Amino acid sequence: MERIWLDVPFSEKDEAKAAGARWAPEVKRWYAPRAGMTGLQRWAARPDIPDLLPGEDRNLGSGLFVDLVPASCWFTNVRSCVSEKDWERLRRMITRRAQFRCEVCGAGEDRETRRWLEAHERWTYDDAARTQRLARLICLCTDCHTATHFGRAQVVGVADAALVHLRAVTGMNQAEADAHIAEAFHVWEERSRWTWDLDLSILTDAGVAIRRPPSPERRSTTARQTLEWVDHDTRSDVAERAKSTGIQQRAATKRAGSGTGPAPAG
Repeated sequence: MERIWLDVPFSEKDEAKAAGARWAPEVKRWYAPRAGMTGLQRWAARPDIPDLLPGEDRNLGSGLFVDLVPASCWFTNVRSCVSEKDWERLRRMITRRAQFRCEVCGAGEDRETRRWLEAHERWTYDDAARTQRLARLICLCTDCHTATHFGRAQVVGVADAALVHLRAVTGMNQAEADAHIAEAFHVWEERSRWTWDLDLSILTDAGVAIRRPPSPERRSTTARQTLEWVDHDTRSDVAERAKSTGIQQRAATKRAGSGTGPAPAG
């Protein structure tokens, strides 16, 4: 059977299916089963994005660790800065080159446990220029991604599970994990003192069009509004659990417990 590959964003999958597109589970991609299906033309595939992005360092940030982005860059990720079709191309490249496995723990997707493969950004920071540069895109499973964004895990009430996974993958004992998390929050606090410009040149140099990111002030407002959706009692409970495990979160715990402002969502 002839397969003509398509670029179908997740939000348009039902529409594409109704127009005759079919799903290839082995490569996790939609296709037209024959030529001449004009109803699918809008999803005609663009050339694949190369497996190595220009200037990307695939050795940067190996392993599992807590990685909190500065407050000025909350809720501004690659997905929010590119079109849905380009995101589909990026997602497909990231999962394909990882052979459909988490690049940290090796797990694959599991629908029953709702474990998915997700893209995570690794950044480098130029303190002098106050520039946050995208340096790597890595494929993580939901569990590793949740542990990586430990601040958000606390806010939404899954910090205990994230901590268990962090220790299981890294082999850290409780004291080592507590120290690692405390240091990550310390780095986050220092970086969040400043406003950072985003450098997404590894995408633009690969031919991916970038939508202008929101201003830092807009990002901070979005972060506060998003985190306000989380029930205050849940946030207070998360903060108390964090204290009981000895994690020193400094201002982050204070904010999450008091409800006066957001905890790190990185």
